[in-house]
Amino acid sequence: MSKLITPLGSKKMVFKNEVTTKFELYNSLFLTLPFYTVKNTGLALPYFFNHCEEGIEQHLRPDEIISTFFTKQKGLTDQQEIIDLLFRFIQYIERQVVLFDAVEDAAFSKVNGFDEAGSLSNLMSKALEDENLYKRIQDCLSEFKLRLVLTAHPTQFYPGPVLGIMTDLTEAIKINDVSAINLLLQQLGKTPFFKKKKPTPVDEAISLNWYLENILYQTASNVHSNLEEVFKLNLGNHSLIELGFWPGGDRDGNPFVTADTTRQVSSFLRKALFRCYYRDFKNMKRRVTFNGVDKYMDVLEKLIYKNAFDSQPEEKDIKEELLQNLRNIREVLATYHDSLFTDIVDDMIWKVKLFGCHFASLDIRQDSRVLRALFEECIATDLLKDKVPANYSSLSEAEKIAAIPLQTADFKSFDHFADLSIDSLEVIRLIKEMQSKNGKRACHRFIISNCQKASDILQLMQLFLWSGWQMDELDIDFVPLFETIDDLKVADEIMKSLYQHPVYQKHLEIRKNRQVIMLGFSDSTKDGGYLMANWSIYDAKANLTAVSRSNGIDLAFFDGRGGPPSRGGGKTHKFYASFGKDVANKQIQITVQGQTISSHFGTFESSTNNMEQLIHAGITSALERQNVNTMAEDEKQLFAQMADKSYASFMALRKHPLFLKFLEVQSPLKMLSEINISSRPVKRNTDTELKLEDLRAISFVTSWSQLKQNIPGFYGVGTALKAIKQDGNWESAKSLYKNSGFFKTVIDNCMMSMSKADFRLTAYLKDDETFGEFWTMLKAEYDLTESLVLDLTDTTELMEKYPTDKQSISVREKITLPLVIIQRYAIIKSLDPKTTEKEKLVYNKLILRTLYGIVNAARNSA
Repeated sequence: MSKLITPLGSKKMVFKNEVTTKFELYNSLFLTLPFYTVKNTGLALPYFFNHCEEGIEQHLRPDEIISTFFTKQKGLTDQQEIIDLLFRFIQYIERQVVLFDAVEDAAFSKVNGFDEAGSLSNLMSKALEDENLYKRIQDCLSEFKLRLVLTAHPTQFYPGPVLGIMTDLTEAIKINDVSAINLLLQQLGKTPFFKKKKPTPVDEAISLNWYLENILYQTASNVHSNLEEVFKLNLGNHSLIELGFWPGGDRDGNPFVTADTTRQVSSFLRKALFRCYYRDFKNMKRRVTFNGVDKYMDVLEKLIYKNAFDSQPEEKDIKEELLQNLRNIREVLATYHDSLFTDIVDDMIWKVKLFGCHFASLDIRQDSRVLRALFEECIATDLLKDKVPANYSSLSEAEKIAAIPLQTADFKSFDHFADLSIDSLEVIRLIKEMQSKNGKRACHRFIISNCQKASDILQLMQLFLWSGWQMDELDIDFVPLFETIDDLKVADEIMKSLYQHPVYQKHLEIRKNRQVIMLGFSDSTKDGGYLMANWSIYDAKANLTAVSRSNGIDLAFFDGRGGPPSRGGGKTHKFYASFGKDVANKQIQITVQGQTISSHFGTFESSTNNMEQLIHAGITSALERQNVNTMAEDEKQLFAQMADKSYASFMALRKHPLFLKFLEVQSPLKMLSEINISSRPVKRNTDTELKLEDLRAISFVTSWSQLKQNIPGFYGVGTALKAIKQDGNWESAKSLYKNSGFFKTVIDNCMMSMSKADFRLTAYLKDDETFGEFWTMLKAEYDLTESLVLDLTDTTELMEKYPTDKQSISVREKITLPLVIIQRYAIIKSLDPKTTEKEKLVYNKLILRTLYGIVNAARNSA
């Protein structure tokens, strides 16, 4: 009698057949292609892979693995030849990552077909058979919004040509077109993977626009129109899906973003959008060839062509003009031509309704410290010195709030201000200009990073009123961003004082009593560790929801979530489905960056699937799962206890005298500033010595991931679970994992982080005179955490319940293992006192090149 294959076993089998086996097949073809001048590089690579794996199993140091390979396997002793071959290996491996991406993308629908029962399409089918469920979903969608905000944070980078090759390669693999695959692999082998100079913010916008033009333009429209049609929604100006954009608007810690940058990016997005419109219009023109539509088609063609291709078109908001002509065409087709090709016209109508003239809303973001300094400069001028007390900076918070006049004045004389202050004032005026040209949604949000006080928000509001804005037109989202553990604790008190401020109340009335609050995960993790960051986010959301509801405010959270779990990534849709009735969840607004963009929104299938998963999570959270996932008071107390224990453990680690030194010396942290994938500096205050508080969360997390230790994703969790077990609360913890969707997601994402760690690669450091004890402490917490999370989840290995993700990570880690070993080899060599300065430069280049491949391979952490 044959043994039945379980669903998990089936998924593993499909992944093996459709991804692992195909990758091995096409990789064998790829390795035989003669790309470079060094002979037989591709043929030597499998031997190098095997040697690296065997070396790690034999507990060899990375430098021993490299040296034994070249002396025993290749008979090479010339250092220059060794370095040359290592560079060639790196070039092959980083392209193997692209090949694996393409194979995995090609198999997306087959691998993910098992999740149909929990899909949006399945929910829609149920709703069509259940009138009550149908009506409840209608009500939910009338308020729901999915807002995806693309950011340029440097967690992955492929140039446009490589993205194009990856897309074509994915399509060729789907149909097993070996001839096309062969040509594309040759093209891939000869296409550069990185630029020789850092991108500007405008360059970053152009790179990210690839996803807007080639993927999201169509998939966002398809998902949106499908929902509107199935549920017969009459949304008016409300959009279920909205795209946001940070390159060109996010100036927090980026001195290269200026008002002129913002203006350029806004114009670029408009032109890119109209290119998409023109592409669709040409298709429509080939089909809609009937009497009665000519005059409308002519108007449309002129409008779209001019905005798409004129070098300096007149920019104005023509959204309604476009829509009116499209609706006239549709009416003619419906009335006189049997509704032929109305589907094509409808598709364009959906897109114009969604994207208007702006494509994606440009968010403006600036640090509160910059805005405070600007406010101080303003009130010191002759025009305003009598408006605000001279001793304003020394006033208490309550006194400051009372002292901010919130009155209009046209303040223009600021040439003598600091550069950052001038830029902030210019961009405030520019927002009005962009809204006039491209519609209100072109730019309607100003995010205050490091927001710590209500006065931070009121001061910004006052800066708008001093810059030509009138109170009755100030329909701007002033979005406080709470990031640190301390700020998250007092966020509800800050918002309460704002909600009760008479002028801010009037502002909210203009905005239909809607408030957006951003919560940053990355800095919370760096500030307090993984478990405390998650608990603080949950607790802050619950408290902010309560204070907003009590003041009649419709609250929406905007979550700053990175790719890896330690930066808030992981199973994002499960995160949103896990909130109960204590947390406002009518909207899902998230940052999407780096590997999350390419893995979740890099193809039509994955983009559609992930949008639908997030919408499904929002709907189900608002419906039957609310009571199920609402934590009881004793469960909250248990979670808080674990968070406190974890926090104490993580803070002890942070305060360790070797903590920052270990990162500086043993990781490629210093090299991150040299990788040409971001316009932003690695840390704030670039002209000062390195301090943990100045180090960007991305750089912090990336450094630990390059070490293959992933400390921000688990450290302190084991200590917290051990304390709970010793206190006799283990069964309560297991029950919390079983019953709380949020806590389960937190632990599952922790296991994802841990599954990508490999302490064998740095095991040689346990004998290091300086760092031996410190490394041993890190490894001990990893071992403790692994043991207890497996016990907590009743599993025998990490990510046991997510077999396809586990396999994907396993293959990617195997591909990049040689890169990590080469990187560790180069770091060891660069630290050797015998190494000359000239040799150090070469080793630093090796470190730099390995960075790219290791980062790019991490897309499944999203």
